[in-house]
Amino acid sequence: MRALLTAASLALLALPGAAMAEEKAYPKGEAELAKMLEGRVAGTPVKCLPTHAMDNSTVIDKTAIVYRSGSKLYVNRPRSGADQLDDDDILLTKLYGSQLCNVDKVDLIDRSSRMWSGFAVLGDFVPYTRVKTGSR
Repeated sequence: MRALLTAASLALLALPGAAMAEEKAYPKGEAELAKMLEGRVAGTPVKCLPTHAMDNSTVIDKTAIVYRSGSKLYVNRPRSGADQLDDDDILLTKLYGSQLCNVDKVDLIDRSSRMWSGFAVLGDFVPYTRVKTGSR
C-alpha cells in the first residue's frame, strides 16, 4: 500500500513538468514570425504598452501576438496559453487602465462560432525596429 501511495505521489509531482514540456516551439508559427521580423532587430523588452499607440495586432499560431505601433513591432510570447493561439481567433482584451501589460489576460474567441476558445496570459513585449542601412 505504501509503495502505491509513493508511486501516486511521484506521478502527481511529475504532472507540472509534463505540462511545461508540452509547450514546445511550433515550427510553422516560428517561421511565420521570423518572416514578419525579417530586417528588424530586437530591443529591450518592456512590461507594458500604451494602448493609444497600438495600431493593430496579429496572432501567430501557437507562438505569439504581434502588436504594431507605427513602424515598430512588439512581439509578445505569452507566459501561458501560447499553444491555444489561433490566427483565426478574435482577441478580446479587457483593459484596466491605459496600458496593456505583461500581467494581463487576453481571451480568444472563435471567429466562426463566436464562442470562447481559450486565453493567454501575456509576457513581456519585445520591440523590433527596422535595421537602418547606411547609404553613401
